[in-house]
Amino acid sequence: MADIVKEFNDYRSRMNERILEDNNKIIKRIFNLDTNAYMPGTLDVKTKELLGLVASAVLRCDDCVKYHLESCYREGLSREEVAEALGIATLVGGTIVIPHLRRAYEFWDALEAGARGSDQ
Repeated sequence: MADIVKEFNDYRSRMNERILEDNNKIIKRIFNLDTNAYMPGTLDVKTKELLGLVASAVLRCDDCVKYHLESCYREGLSREEVAEALGIATLVGGTIVIPHLRRAYEFWDALEAGARGSDQ
């Protein structure tokens, strides 16, 4: 199952490189803004990632959900913290979020499975 994490990251990296090859100033500035928005500030990175996760789930962007799940995982957030945030996203977004919730749980499981695999 951890392959879905690798596939997502490989695709994302490859396509981001392709997009940035065009040297489009607007796109580069948006990428830069996104990177800087998640830097530590008044809110810590964990909080910002949870906010990004909730917004992404409510907006039903699976790629964004995966990105923020992996960031949450790297920041050391627990399954319980992420599940609580996803619960809020489902409450705010309604039942239409449930398919994205399923994929989010699948991706989190893959992140954990990958970590267990690297510990062996």
